[in-house]
Amino acid sequence: MKTCDSPCIVTLKQAFAAAGAARLGYNHRMDLFDHAMQQDMEHEAPLAQRMRPLSLDEFVGQEHIIGPGKPLRRSIEADRLFSSIIFFGPPGTGKTTLAQLIANHTRAHFEKLSAVLAGVAELRRVIEESKERRRLHRQRTILFVDEVHRWNKAQQDALLPHVETGLITLIGATTENPYFEVIRALVSRSRIFQLEPLNEGQLGTIIDRALSDSERGYGGRAIRVDEDARKHLIDVSGGDARNLLNALELAVESTSPGEDGVIHVDLEVAQESIQRRAILYDKDGDAHYDTISAFIKSVRGSDPDAALYWLAKMIAAGEDPRFILRRLIILAGEDIGLADPMALVVVTAAAQAYDYIGLPEGIYPISEATIYLATAPKSNSVGAYYKALEKVQQEGAGPVPTHLMDSSRDAKGLGHGQGYQYPHSHPGHFTAQQYLPTPLLGTHFYQPSDQGYETQIAGRLARWRAEQDQALGGKQAKPEEHDNDPAHPTRAE
Repeated sequence: MKTCDSPCIVTLKQAFAAAGAARLGYNHRMDLFDHAMQQDMEHEAPLAQRMRPLSLDEFVGQEHIIGPGKPLRRSIEADRLFSSIIFFGPPGTGKTTLAQLIANHTRAHFEKLSAVLAGVAELRRVIEESKERRRLHRQRTILFVDEVHRWNKAQQDALLPHVETGLITLIGATTENPYFEVIRALVSRSRIFQLEPLNEGQLGTIIDRALSDSERGYGGRAIRVDEDARKHLIDVSGGDARNLLNALELAVESTSPGEDGVIHVDLEVAQESIQRRAILYDKDGDAHYDTISAFIKSVRGSDPDAALYWLAKMIAAGEDPRFILRRLIILAGEDIGLADPMALVVVTAAAQAYDYIGLPEGIYPISEATIYLATAPKSNSVGAYYKALEKVQQEGAGPVPTHLMDSSRDAKGLGHGQGYQYPHSHPGHFTAQQYLPTPLLGTHFYQPSDQGYETQIAGRLARWRAEQDQALGGKQAKPEEHDNDPAHPTRAE
């Protein structure tokens, strides 16, 4: 076998060089192919993807965290995002878009993982590459984990040490409350930003931009969207920009141009595109007030079926659940009261639960509260407050009896507090003594109903009032009639 001499070595070097050149040429052709494919994919991407904001100025909504002058915006613009952050909010509110904008503004290396698809192996790869990048180039790594709540505890624990050391700056996105779904150690080392559903004005800006943008949207095509169709798409999108743009895209792409060459999106097309029928419900008009009135009156009238129907109409039309819950809290005090003291507990717990979980699952505590209040015994006896208020307003506030005055200051000099009897020192924790101003002795504002728990109250109260009237000289009781007037000052329905 012929041994290699110097010329042979040269030939081998040339061969390696030629092979390298061939590979480079191949890679170059692959790069061109990939670039062309990428361009095609961008052109054919869904409308929602094409319309993602390319800058912070294009971003719509979330002014409370990303508006001009806000700390997060300043951090992004200055590329000074050193602490980990978690974006928490419903779908389509901009969590992924914000992460992408951070990637566009930073000199740090940006990695993206989906918690649904990526496991510990992918995470380890990112960590090892981050270590090498930091060692060789002193470059930071920002890791965006979409749906971070989908990672189990072991996966989150594997990331934690590298967040602690600053090797990885985490940007997590989740639709679930991170205080429940993300390990405490990660939450404590992150700033939590809660994103809110987009309002009508913000959604209107997004749909108008998609229709006018000639490069990424439909600005280069002849499209007419009727105002009622536009409003329907906005109303039923649930504050979700992605849902809105997907529905608009389906409406446009599934509608053939008319004889004039214009694609006409009317209300029927909009309904079909978003698979929900339009509901007559103007949040600032009669439909809003009439429906909430029907809802409250159905609950007050102990009809859970009607109450659920009006509740469903309001939720389907995009009514703010907090508005509904506020009305239910008022009803629990006004129309149920002490007939079932748990009514107020149930509805306030429902309001708190909704704030934790939001829609769609938040409908369960709202429905539970609705059914509980509709089926609870009813009493409006707590409206006795207004009779007491009327007395104060008409006759002025009477003087406080001396024995009820504060004894800590003027007991010796003026006798304040002298003669007061401590009820807990007496049998049954009750003793008859004067509590009202003398001119009002014997006046009864509160009249318990014969419903639910108030039947127990009525028995005790009748006994106590009888003892008190006897002890105070047998003054004739003067009950103030309960106000059953439908024009009650707190009623808006």
